[in-house]
Amino acid sequence: MSEQNLKIEPGKYFEIVYSLFRVNSDGSETLVHEVDADEPDCAILGITPGFVPALETRITGLKKGDTFDFYAEPQDAFGPYDPEEIMTLPRDRFLIDGKFDEEMFAPGSLIPLMTSDGYRIDGVVVELTPTDVRLDFNHPLAKDRVHYKGSVELVREPTEEELHPAHGCGCGCHHEGEGCGEGCGCHHDNGGDACGCGCDGKC
Repeated sequence: MSEQNLKIEPGKYFEIVYSLFRVNSDGSETLVHEVDADEPDCAILGITPGFVPALETRITGLKKGDTFDFYAEPQDAFGPYDPEEIMTLPRDRFLIDGKFDEEMFAPGSLIPLMTSDGYRIDGVVVELTPTDVRLDFNHPLAKDRVHYKGSVELVREPTEEELHPAHGCGCGCHHEGEGCGEGCGCHHDNGGDACGCGCDGKC
């Protein structure tokens, strides 16, 4: 079967482009993330971890050139807001050459950390005390209704390297070891059981 006729189904590699909107309380929409053909989001269905459930469901069965346009509730997108994702870490964990950068950790600043699996996650500084840094690891779109609008750029069989990556997210895309931005289709930004900050003894 030619790639043109392949459908997104478990075990298939795919690339998608899309715009992601936050649906505001008054019904208006705000563009929060855009993926273009130069750097499409990519994954292997059923293998790449952390993909947004609603997006995975809606693109299953689509072929190259097909489009998608749908709304997703929080429980099917980036989840509800979880107070347990707010963590307090000692300032001395963030020392650089024995010094703590007050400006870098000002409230509202985005702080990147690495999980034990090599994924980047972002925490927002919500409080800075003389001894600790309080970080919020909830996804920026937690508790929000969202709107996806996009198209399928490619569907094909995965390569062995994509099926068994040495590191990263396992989908051969640009996210490996970096994190995907505020509103991407996956949960690499804040996903996984380990947060790279000492919780659960996984650091």
